[in-house]
Amino acid sequence: MWLTLRPDAATVLKDKNARKSLSRYFEVMQNSKIAKFLIARKLATKFKSNDPIETLWKIHSQVLKEFTELQYKLDNHLTSLEELKIPAQSFLDLKVTIANRIVESCHFCARRCNVNRKEGILGYCKCGSKITVSAMFEHMGEEPELVPSGTIFTLGCTLRCSHCQNWTISQWVESGKIYSSDQLAKSVENLRNRGCRNANLVGGDPTPWLAQWLETFKKVNVNVPVVWNSNAYYSEETAKLLAGFVDLYLLDFKYGNNECAKRISDTQNYWEICTRNHIHGKEYGELLIRVLVLPNHLNCCVEAILRWIGKKLGYATRTNIMFQYRPEWRAHEIPDLQRRLTRAEREKAILLAKKAGLYNFIT
Repeated sequence: MWLTLRPDAATVLKDKNARKSLSRYFEVMQNSKIAKFLIARKLATKFKSNDPIETLWKIHSQVLKEFTELQYKLDNHLTSLEELKIPAQSFLDLKVTIANRIVESCHFCARRCNVNRKEGILGYCKCGSKITVSAMFEHMGEEPELVPSGTIFTLGCTLRCSHCQNWTISQWVESGKIYSSDQLAKSVENLRNRGCRNANLVGGDPTPWLAQWLETFKKVNVNVPVVWNSNAYYSEETAKLLAGFVDLYLLDFKYGNNECAKRISDTQNYWEICTRNHIHGKEYGELLIRVLVLPNHLNCCVEAILRWIGKKLGYATRTNIMFQYRPEWRAHEIPDLQRRLTRAEREKAILLAKKAGLYNFIT
């Protein structure tokens, strides 16, 4: 059925540029390599749950190096996952422990509200301690290499994009449904068993729910690549926890400067945070970048973004230049966002991508 709806999802399997850029994702998707979370579950790690957070981070840094070595051995068939014993404590357990500490003084996102969500105090994203889901299904509208995508939409977001197309999810207009980690794990398994190529964690934004996602994947018993579908506005601590957990970083790159980001999405230091997290994503996984072209923002944003991607991440970086913009939510309050793109703007975005040297982009 999905091949009829999205024939490009089949042809992308033979796309040399896509496969080269996202080689490990494709191999995990096709079960010839092991998802990072399964490797993290088999990597023995010694720590005490009441250790100071500084000690836990030091251990995490050391074990991440061991993780890289173990992944190399597994990827090159020098050992097998079955040969590894189930440890009393794992690298994934350590990540869960650290994440639960962060929930008590929340700084998953770059805003660093430092509220204790376990005590019911809500920060900017309005996320509490129990993960709340809007919907989950086989998504047919994602990039071809993702389709069908096992997409799970959680409520809450770390940004306030005036033009948000999922604003009923990001701003808690919907009530959603609370899920336990056991229920979520079964849902991930069911989506994979129904033919989904991945577990696509999105929202809103998945960042506030990292502790719950890590706990969930302690219980997932299928090989499935984890896709972190995020606005990229997360803290350095979150970036560290994602390393050795996320297979594919599906990151937005929204603005080419801090001024536009502040005015439209209510952020501080957007450029510095976003670029840092894209670089980190490339170092510890694979990248698929989304650039939503906004009307009147070709010169100030799109050009700067595409040029930076080429120079800092490589001209082969898989990039989706998106023309789906439509005025939603509070876009009418922003004069430059009150209309759809023109044909000239779409054509210029493609020219800018080529001018930046990018050759592995889609529209």
